[in-house]
Amino acid sequence: MAPGNVTQVSEFVFIGVSDLPELQIPLFLVFLLIYGLTVMGNLGIITLISVDSRLQTPMYFFLRHLAIINFSNSTVIAPKMLVNFLVSKKTTSYYECATQLGAFLVFIIAEVFVLAVMAYDRYVAICNPLLYMVVVSRRICNLLVSLTYLYSFSTAMVVSSCVFSVSYCASNVINHFYCDNVPLLALSCSDTYIPETVVFISAATNILFSMTVVLISYFNIVLSILRMHSSEGRKKAFSTCASHMMAVTVFYGTLLFMYLQPRTSHFLDTDKMASVFYTLVIPMLNPMIYSLRNKDVKAALRRFMRNPCGSLKAMYF
Repeated sequence: MAPGNVTQVSEFVFIGVSDLPELQIPLFLVFLLIYGLTVMGNLGIITLISVDSRLQTPMYFFLRHLAIINFSNSTVIAPKMLVNFLVSKKTTSYYECATQLGAFLVFIIAEVFVLAVMAYDRYVAICNPLLYMVVVSRRICNLLVSLTYLYSFSTAMVVSSCVFSVSYCASNVINHFYCDNVPLLALSCSDTYIPETVVFISAATNILFSMTVVLISYFNIVLSILRMHSSEGRKKAFSTCASHMMAVTVFYGTLLFMYLQPRTSHFLDTDKMASVFYTLVIPMLNPMIYSLRNKDVKAALRRFMRNPCGSLKAMYF
């Protein structure tokens, strides 16, 4: 196509989770329930950690930020997705799509590194308990979280700029329920080698670096637990990191499946199902994973329910 004949698209159309008309209302109800549970669970975790003095430790500081990220990431995706179940034409403007992609990348990258930081926190707590409050001080916690957000924002801007630097001038129908890298680049009518390479390198670097931190941390945690002579000590040490291990396994497994495939082996319908899992289902599950087996969180909930007004007046930030 000659450069003078190129007409840049001004909007995109989503196919959505399914294009079958009879499934739109049932899917709307299912995802409305999932999003409702996500909002309640993550806002509940944020509130409890903010108001309870006994949860002012590094572990819960990072858990609160994970809840903020989970709530934000699902909110970037779910409201538009829910509206699209109820309308006949599932459109989004060019700039709205770019904004959604950028915001999604900020929070998904931040989640990758917050999970890694949480693994390091558990490593220090179990392997070097006497130095815990020195190594993971309030200042260090704030620094780690600040660097995580700064890096995720910078990376998201670079990657989304690359994705939208190519021309979209033919089809504007996205085989997805939100604006994501792979389905967008599949629509481009210009060379996508550079943005595809940037997307792949960024995803691979972020996942592999954070997974290395997680694996080294848990390798040392397991060695430390095995050296403990007391069975009660081993049980207590394992219980403090079991929830995080479960969340990490589910999250990284889904991301590896999604992003570390060559484009030729991508099946977009399969990717959509994986995307549903890590953008909507995992943010719903994380509050349950971290609270149902956690005595501190359940005790904090009971204290909050006894005196909610008094608790809210004593919020910690």
